Formats: sequence, C-alpha cells, structure tokens
Amino acid sequence: MKKRWSIANPLLIQTVVLLSLLILAATPVVAFVQAPATLLDRILARGYILVGTCGDYKPFTYLDPDTKEFSGVDIDMANELGKALGVETRFVKTTWPTLMDDFHEGRFDIGMGGISVNLGRQKTGFFSIHYLKDGKTPITLKENVDKFQTLKQIDQPGVRVIVNPGGTNERFARAHIKKAEIVVYEDNVTIFDQIVQGKADLMITDAVETVLQQKLRPQLAAVHPDQPFTYSEKGYLMPRDVVLKAFVDQWLHLSLMDGTFQKIYDNWLK
Repeated sequence: MKKRWSIANPLLIQTVVLLSLLILAATPVVAFVQAPATLLDRILARGYILVGTCGDYKPFTYLDPDTKEFSGVDIDMANELGKALGVETRFVKTTWPTLMDDFHEGRFDIGMGGISVNLGRQKTGFFSIHYLKDGKTPITLKENVDKFQTLKQIDQPGVRVIVNPGGTNERFARAHIKKAEIVVYEDNVTIFDQIVQGKADLMITDAVETVLQQKLRPQLAAVHPDQPFTYSEKGYLMPRDVVLKAFVDQWLHLSLMDGTFQKIYDNWLK
C-alpha cells in the first residue's frame, strides 16, 4: 500500500517550513538589488546635461568671440532637449580634431553641432536618429561654378582646395584629391573668406553649409548643393547608453514631427 502524505505529516511540515524560511531570507536581498544608474539617471540627478559642440560650424553651432555665447540650429535644439529633460543645458567647447577624444574622456554627455554620422564614430558611440540628410559639395566664387562641377575638374594641378582640419571635410579631400593642392586652414569660421580673397579656389563641405555661406558671402556660390558628391546624415553623438539614446531618439522624432526642428532650422537658414 502506498504511503499517504498529509498536512499533519512531520516530515512534510518540516520541509514546508524550511522552504518558507529560505524564500523569506532571499526576499530582502532581491528587493534591494538595483540596476546601475544609467547616464540618463545621472543627468536627471545632477540637474544639467553637458553638450559638446565645436562652435565654428554655421548654421548649426557658432561661438561668438565677444560674448562667448553659443548660437545656431543645434544650440537651440540642445536647449529644447534640456527643457524636455527638465534640466539645465550647459555647453562644452570642443574642436573637430579633438571631438572624439573629448567624447571618450567623458567631457560631455552628448555631441551636437552638425556632426556627420560616419562608421568610424559609430564604432565607439551611438548616434541618434538622423535629423538632416546632407553630402559633400563644392563652394567657390560665382564666376568659377562651371569650372568645378566634378571631382575630375577639381582634382587638377594648380587648383587649391581649402579644408578645415580634423573632420569629415579633410578626410573627404585627402581621399579624393591627389593632383590639386590641399590647403589646411585652422579657422572654420573665416575659412570662406580665403576663397573670397583669392587665397584658395574652393572648399568641399556639407551642402547645407554651402547654402548658408553663399547667403552670408554674395561673392560665393554653392555648386549643385541639391546633388552632392556623397550622401550623409547628421545626428547627435552619445555614449553607449541605450536608455539615454531611447529618450533622445523619441524626443527628436517628436520634434521632427511637430515642426519644432523645422521652425528652428528655417529661422537660421534665412
């Protein structure tokens, strides 16, 4: 005959009590285990977000040498991001040659200011969804537009192609310019004046920048900005924190959909 177990069985009671004690002993440990704070958590806790920006790339970011204040499309967007987070926005000056070093050293939480998405940067960081499509195209004196339509026309002996160091403009020029002279010029704010003054023949840069610069300097003309040599996208650079990226992506998506970004962009392109 099989032995029957009942609640009155001492062995069963002992087993149930032991299991209950083990569960109760483990419960406080589980209850107090917390996941490590994400970067988003730390930003919210300290009350401000650090935005790295170069300050030399109109219309996205510009640092006024007199007032020491930043302005531009992405500066306005950075302030909008701060509002969405409910924190203060603080800007950290960086440069194109030192952008990724400053990023890896944690000098800022997010990079904003016309930063092009590329695979080299993507290897060690996250980018937000893109907010603008762009590409490399020339800008030159109005009378020279027909002379510099193609890379073959540009890459000729005697042609001077000016570049700012450390960014995608220099990398593009060095990858495609073999016969023409590459002139490196440090100041990305006054670099277009070098073309006006006849010290360089053209610059190859992002199409959106050429459109703005031809408005600021009537002597210059963007060369087929609607059909650039390359395709690229602009996004916001972040560390590998999926929680921060998810928030920034959704905030940016809503800003694109509700017209916030377009209104800011149009204001700076006028």
